[in-house]
Amino acid sequence: MSDILRVPVGLGDRAYDVLVGPGALAAAGPELTRHFPRGRALLVTDRNVAGLHLETVSRQLAELGLRVDPIRVDAGEATKSWAGLEAVVNALLDHQVERSEAVIALGGGVIGDLTGFAAAVTKRGLDFIQIPTTLLAQVDSSVGGKTGINTRHGKNFAGVFHQPRLVIADRDLLTTLPERELRSGYAEIVKAALIGDAPMFDDLEAAGAGVLDGNRLDGAVAAAIAFKARIVAEDEREGGVRALLNLGHTFGHALEAEVPKDAIRHGEAVAVGMALAFAYSAHRGDCSSDDAARVTAHLRAVGLPARIRELNYATWKPARLVARMRDDKKNKDGRITLILARGIGQAFIDPAVDEADLLTFMETQLS
Repeated sequence: MSDILRVPVGLGDRAYDVLVGPGALAAAGPELTRHFPRGRALLVTDRNVAGLHLETVSRQLAELGLRVDPIRVDAGEATKSWAGLEAVVNALLDHQVERSEAVIALGGGVIGDLTGFAAAVTKRGLDFIQIPTTLLAQVDSSVGGKTGINTRHGKNFAGVFHQPRLVIADRDLLTTLPERELRSGYAEIVKAALIGDAPMFDDLEAAGAGVLDGNRLDGAVAAAIAFKARIVAEDEREGGVRALLNLGHTFGHALEAEVPKDAIRHGEAVAVGMALAFAYSAHRGDCSSDDAARVTAHLRAVGLPARIRELNYATWKPARLVARMRDDKKNKDGRITLILARGIGQAFIDPAVDEADLLTFMETQLS
């Protein structure tokens, strides 16, 4: 296990580790199998991931002495719904799951969020284990305990905090990812540096596109997870500092909400959102235009979009984007909350942004 990086998430009696690197699943051994006293693993995945990874993962788990009973659901955000939650809970009960057994989530963020929520509410709480198959899920949604589904009011408006017992971020599971998906996941890595680790950003900036290669990627993944773990340990339920992890997301979610399905990737929207957050900070005089320009240049260097016009959509309307931001979950007292920056690695929370000024800024960005 010497090649596997171990990142602890310190939450007292709910603490767990994230194993990072190629072969992490095979290396997990007894650390994984102790969560399955009946010798079988109930595993939730979507049909796309099943076609790519289920056979290999089942074989590796069999070598550890576990029989896999898979629960397959449709791929895509539409599965993160009340109907999808009901289907997974019923499938777990059909398999006569016991409270001593953990449930495995094998897939991207949709599967992790859905499975975690289902585990939290089935028989008043089952343990679950994350085996994320996308870079985005490895560095973001698999760590921190946020689970949930989408409602007609927006993404993740129903859910609970339910921490996993183990996260296995195996680089071997990323080999089938299209390059676009890999770059999209990288947005959540650089986000950590932009929030609170300027030296990390310097390293990422120096590596450029090469940061997505091999061992260098493992190190970046572990660093991003370690940063998030520190934030989660300090503020598990997002009552304060954890809100910083939403850098770029208020802008990004508004962009996602305006486009047709699958027109842009979440990480692409977040990348543009982070560039906008720095550009808006510079517009207000909170940070230098040089720092905003560095963020934009680095995102483009790794192949990510950094401006709204670089996204695959043509009919952006500034007022509609601001209206979307007005409906964000982080807002309080009817005011828009944004994560902004005083510089690279110096993010802060503004709980009452001047909406008229924000609209003017968005109009300038789209002019």
